[in-house]
Amino acid sequence: MGSSRSDSQSSSLISSLFSIVGLLAGAAVVADGSREPEVPCYFIFGDSLFDPGNNNNLNTTMKANYPPYGVDFPSGVATGRYSNGRTTADIIGFESFIPPFASAPNNSEILVGVNYASGSAGLLLETGKFMRMHVMGARKVGVTGVNLIGCTPAAIAMYGDKDLLCVDSMNKLVVPFNERLKAIIDKLNVRFTDAKFVYLDSATNFELWVTYVFVSAFPIKSTACCKVSLATGMCIPNVEPCKTRRAHAFWDAFHPSEAASRLIAPFYLRALKKIL
Repeated sequence: MGSSRSDSQSSSLISSLFSIVGLLAGAAVVADGSREPEVPCYFIFGDSLFDPGNNNNLNTTMKANYPPYGVDFPSGVATGRYSNGRTTADIIGFESFIPPFASAPNNSEILVGVNYASGSAGLLLETGKFMRMHVMGARKVGVTGVNLIGCTPAAIAMYGDKDLLCVDSMNKLVVPFNERLKAIIDKLNVRFTDAKFVYLDSATNFELWVTYVFVSAFPIKSTACCKVSLATGMCIPNVEPCKTRRAHAFWDAFHPSEAASRLIAPFYLRALKKIL
């Protein structure tokens, strides 16, 4: 069953929160922390799903640099990641964390990579991002599609039913966007024969994950672990989160918990193998 709200309302939520495409660029990494990285560097572009703290000092309300964010990050520090711990980008990265652009990484750090992701960022066609990256030397690029956003606690609370895992009407809006994105990736592979672009099928992978992993791995699927603001869906500052964080698929109303990110990462890793 889907939502009774209009598709335009659902579309607005997509564009404001999840329309950004996450890019693992410059040379995608396939390292899980247990072995050596398979590429020399790792550059990340995206939104709050990958943001390591680039928004901390920006004039924006979209920040996660306060407790309880980061409660399970090393040393329990709120770095600005929209999670209780590591994000998917951290998990499929190098053994050490790729520095955020905001930290002004030095020359030696830049050689390993930089994370440019920023919460609430968007992607404009006129930026010509793919072409610019190719000119700057990117030869292996992974591009994630939009996730099944109708499965977030925010979507279910706003448009759905607490007994449903997802809001179907919202998820259906994701399909045409991702189909067009895949077509762009195909064209880029034809145009730039000296590079490899791969589409990371977030929606299909997420659907499989929900079907085979999500249901059995997470007893609590449609509510956030932290106490969230009804206005923003973000964690309320300095309020103690749930104790059963590994049982929650979502940390706040939009972002996965570290436990969920660890289960999502292998799907991306398998796709990235295609360009190595």
